[in-house]
Amino acid sequence: MPTFAVTYTYDERTDVRDRVRPEHRDYLRSLVDVGQLLGSGPFTEGDPGALLVFRTDDRAALDALLAADPFAREGLVAATAVRTWDVVIGPWSAS
Repeated sequence: MPTFAVTYTYDERTDVRDRVRPEHRDYLRSLVDVGQLLGSGPFTEGDPGALLVFRTDDRAALDALLAADPFAREGLVAATAVRTWDVVIGPWSAS
C-alpha cells in the first residue's frame, strides 16, 4: 500500500480556519483510527500550512480523503502537493 506525503498551504482566513479546526482534527483522527493517516501537523514557521502522511490503496483513495477534509470543503486549502513516499526506515516502513 503506497504512502503519500501531502503538504497543504492554507489561505489567509485564520478566523475561518480557527472555527473549522475542531472538525478538521476530528476528521483526521478518524483517519488515524482506521490506519489511513500516519501523522499530521501544522508547520511552525513560514507560510501557513501542514504536512500529512497517508497510507491508502491508491491515489484515487487519497484524493477522496483529501476532498472530504473539512478544511478543503471550506476552501481553506489554497494549494495541495502530493508525493508518493518510499518509507524505508522507521516505524512507518513496511519492513
